[in-house]
Amino acid sequence: MSGPLVVIGDALLDRDVEGVVERLCPDAPVPVLDELVAHARPGGAGLAAALAAADGREVTLVTALAVDEGGALLAELLAAHGVELVDLGLAGATPEKVRLRAGTRALMRIDRGGARGGGIGAVGHASAAARAAIGWASAILVADYGRGVAADAGIRAALAERAEKQVPIAWDPHPRGSAPVAGVALATPNTAEAARFASGIGGSDLRAVAGRAAQLRERWGARHVCVTRGALGALLQGPDGAPPIAIPAVEVVAGDSDACGAGDRFAARAAVRLAEGAGAADAVLDAVAAASRFVAEGGAAGFATRGRGAGGASGDGDGGGTVAEAPHDALAHARATIAATRERGGVAVATGGCFDLLHAGHVRTLEAARALGDCLVVCVNSDASVRRLKGPSRPLVPARDRAGVLAALACVDAVVVFDEDTPAELLARLRPELWAKGGDYAGAPLPEATVLERWGGRAVVLPHHAGHSTTRLIEEAATRAAS
Repeated sequence: MSGPLVVIGDALLDRDVEGVVERLCPDAPVPVLDELVAHARPGGAGLAAALAAADGREVTLVTALAVDEGGALLAELLAAHGVELVDLGLAGATPEKVRLRAGTRALMRIDRGGARGGGIGAVGHASAAARAAIGWASAILVADYGRGVAADAGIRAALAERAEKQVPIAWDPHPRGSAPVAGVALATPNTAEAARFASGIGGSDLRAVAGRAAQLRERWGARHVCVTRGALGALLQGPDGAPPIAIPAVEVVAGDSDACGAGDRFAARAAVRLAEGAGAADAVLDAVAAASRFVAEGGAAGFATRGRGAGGASGDGDGGGTVAEAPHDALAHARATIAATRERGGVAVATGGCFDLLHAGHVRTLEAARALGDCLVVCVNSDASVRRLKGPSRPLVPARDRAGVLAALACVDAVVVFDEDTPAELLARLRPELWAKGGDYAGAPLPEATVLERWGGRAVVLPHHAGHSTTRLIEEAATRAAS
């Protein structure tokens, strides 16, 4: 679709006051900030709109601005980012967040406006211009900050109509805001919000997060729910019966790291990808990478300085595994590894496959699996098992060598070879908390999921890395040998 990306939500005015601290106040033990410079930038839905525009999209922002100095400045800042504005009007004062910073350290935040001078009930109703913008949108992002824009009945009716027509809508919810309209393509609560919305599910591990995502998807009538988990990445829950997709975010080392605005970076990038026709899984994978680099480059304050958004980040796991000489010893080693991990309060992850001709796609999947927990056990099909699954010409590499190569990877803690067609029996002996499979299984139930349910384990799908397969490598080698 050729229409603009329409962002709907509550815009705020953010101010960064930067200075130096060299002394304490004489009448109280608090630092004295000598102000050096002050910057103003769009916040809330305004930041999301500016980030989407920085990604190269035509963006229209439907929001509510007050008739005051802050509202005028916010409109100017949005125009400077190339964002077209549809203003519903806001009674009272423009909401502001003022951050006092010494170098990269935040000292305090001062909030102005909001519920006392604006907020819910003070937002103007949906105008003809707002309804027209929603009607022409190629995709929509609702950046709800709980101040009334997304709660307006006219706005919600227009959004519901577009959702019925399968226009992709991403909805970033807020605890004080309204629930997403039914049929949104992607709802993106963070961990704390998901726990608050689905308060009946206890715990903080990945299984609890997956349970909340599934519950919220059903309650909201959303096609997908993605729980963003900060430095732990994100978990995407899709259609009923399909396992969730766990997308890890590998730590990015940067001196100016700042998480302020990371949620808006995530939501904006996901909405941009949906506008481009991407599926939910690809949109979330790209959004996690974008948010990681955004944080590493200084967050919202860094974006204001650069004048643009940012993209991805990646890394690898740690550890280093071993495979024993005999199958029994390998199993004993794997079980001891899992037991030691549990004693430390950690999470055991298992994955499996043939791993004939180990390639980059395998390695990335293994690193992603290891990032989900505190140890990784790899279950490898034996030679006989591979022949039954792949045909008499496979495997090219015997099981002992395949296991040895896997064990040498830093992200692998133990390797066990199994003889059956599936690792179900082996998993029953290992009893890991998580079973992770590559993204080529996305959209279909995993047979191992039923086995894991016996002890409360969970099956998840990892991002798919297109263009990497052992079969393709074999065919390419044969073609070159014949030429």
